[in-house]
Amino acid sequence: MSAGTAPSAPSRGRALCRALWLWTPVLAYMAAIFYVQSLSNPPSPPGLNDKFSHLLGYAGLGLVAARACAGGLGRRVSLASALTAVALVSAYGITDEIHQMFVPLRAVELLDWYADTAGALVGTAACMGWGILVHSRAR
Repeated sequence: MSAGTAPSAPSRGRALCRALWLWTPVLAYMAAIFYVQSLSNPPSPPGLNDKFSHLLGYAGLGLVAARACAGGLGRRVSLASALTAVALVSAYGITDEIHQMFVPLRAVELLDWYADTAGALVGTAACMGWGILVHSRAR
């Protein structure tokens, strides 16, 4: 394709399918967090405190966000992709805390956001580690 030429319809269709494959898990995970945080008394795994629950939940979101930003798990996660994923998940954590202002019996806590961001770092680091492992085996 030359410069200035629009991609063909099949090419656009493949790009859309790939974008959906990459970003649907991120949106689904965000929707699940939104639902759980909409509950006045959300469930928490037994024996885990609230901050660790936030860290675990957002580690999963960090993982799927890093996967999407990198273009899939088979690819190495660049520093730019990792930072984008952490920023996206951390920003979502802020919106989650704002959302809780409107949920009965819930409160906004800065420490929850810190735990969310720590989880984003953990999940993104896990995705980066997976990419390093996969690429070191391929050599």
